[in-house]
Amino acid sequence: MPAKTTMDAARAVPAEAVTPLIRGVAVLRRLTEAGGTLSASGLERATGLARSTVDRIASTLARMGYVRLDGRDVVLAPRVMELGNAYLAALGLPALLSSHADALADELDESVSLAVGDRDGIRFIHQATRRRAMSLSFRIGDLLPAERTAPGPLFATEWTHAEWQAWRERRAADPQDRDFPAVPPREHASPDEDFERRAQHARKDGWALDDQLIEPGLVAVSVPVRDPRAGGRIACVANVVSHTSRHTAPDLRDTLLPRLRAAVAKMERELREAPQPQPQPGAATAGLAIWTGASKQELGREFVESLARGLTVLTAFGEGRAELTLTDVARATGLARATARRALITYEHLGLVRQSGERTFALTPRVLSLGYPPLSRTSLSEIATPHLAELADRVHESASLAVLTPSGEEIQYTARAATSRVMSVNITIGTRLPAYATSLGRVLLADAPAGAGQLAASLGELLPLTPHTITDPSALATVLEEVRTRGYALVDEELEVGLRSVAVPVRDRTGRVVAAVNVAMHAARRSVEECVREVLPELLETAGRVEGDLRVAGRFARVAVS
Repeated sequence: MPAKTTMDAARAVPAEAVTPLIRGVAVLRRLTEAGGTLSASGLERATGLARSTVDRIASTLARMGYVRLDGRDVVLAPRVMELGNAYLAALGLPALLSSHADALADELDESVSLAVGDRDGIRFIHQATRRRAMSLSFRIGDLLPAERTAPGPLFATEWTHAEWQAWRERRAADPQDRDFPAVPPREHASPDEDFERRAQHARKDGWALDDQLIEPGLVAVSVPVRDPRAGGRIACVANVVSHTSRHTAPDLRDTLLPRLRAAVAKMERELREAPQPQPQPGAATAGLAIWTGASKQELGREFVESLARGLTVLTAFGEGRAELTLTDVARATGLARATARRALITYEHLGLVRQSGERTFALTPRVLSLGYPPLSRTSLSEIATPHLAELADRVHESASLAVLTPSGEEIQYTARAATSRVMSVNITIGTRLPAYATSLGRVLLADAPAGAGQLAASLGELLPLTPHTITDPSALATVLEEVRTRGYALVDEELEVGLRSVAVPVRDRTGRVVAAVNVAMHAARRSVEECVREVLPELLETAGRVEGDLRVAGRFARVAVS
């Protein structure tokens, strides 16, 4: 995601552009380039903005849930992915083609990606990676220079004369690719003619190779996915990536290219037969004016209304809303037409929006530069940790997140926030405990597909860990049914004498329980009734926040649960 290209520098800022929106986008881009975290002083240096301006922008973005403020650091938060999600939903390709890419990755046991063209670069919109000691680090949203990739020559076959000229100017201005943080700097310059020749071969062959152009050892082969509904133009490119220890570039061509082409044929058939997307509801912005007004009243100068309203314009786009008129955008956001128009003018200047017709607008792949890459490989534990810390501060007790192990007999702690007490629950991340005797485990077991009775009987011997531990399978089955019905589990001194805990489920986008969060304490500090009255509502609120972030982060990217 180039920080500043020759083309950008040459374009004058339109008189009607929203300056706070330009500055806010700059902050999000610099955070993205830095991997998701920068100090306020680091943002000041990276953007050239005054410290007071950076603080106001950070405060506004935090209010929107797009960043969180962690001491001196500004950290991207999962909710900022709703901006990139709007582009991916409007594009429609990940929803239609990702399953085919995933199936091909499983078949070949190699990483498979889908990429779109972004000016003179390529940007990934889907990744199906293999988990190996030597794995690929590219993420959804990463931008690569076209000439150092396999998809690049294929996209270049459709470039106009002006686009070729812009590519040459960028190459001359940035010979080492310093404006592309996702790739290592170029060590050896290659003449422009090399890429032009590769584009010619790609036009003739219908496929392209990357033989260690990005870095030594990395090879890839690509085939274009053409959209029959758009006159056969390239919709995206399917790309298989490997390492020379597994395949040479000629080997990729000879052994994997036929199977890649077969998968692309299925993708093109999917595009041809896909029904026309129906408009879906946009962002919940009916109360935007009320929310921004209340935020301004509470935060005063620290809340930049024009930035918050402007960012909302991006979320007006989505599935069935790939192209919108100014009236559509104003209606979807609740903004005045003049306000929506100025935001669209600003985004068009920044390259985030393009005019797709005489009166319609569409998002561009550059929207993915606003926080998506560093968050596209986030884990559930990373999502949950700041929420657990806030919960622990509110209830003054330790809070944890756990998942069920593959055997189904134990839970494993994957995130935790401890509280400062003389006597506290001392459990570390990675600890495993028997599921049947913990509140976390019972929440997870209660959602298991098998019936509670069958599940309880399958757990093996239920050992009496304390005099209070339930060891009868029938009794445990009854308890699990109660947990399923009431939505929480409370375990009182069954794991350890004096230890009391309450847990609630965390559900993914499909409603499946993927984890549980709990609060554990010494029994002397709160009675069972106080746990239900005081702690349970806080737990439910925390689980809701984690689920909200998980829904956004997991819409088009994989969120690792364990």
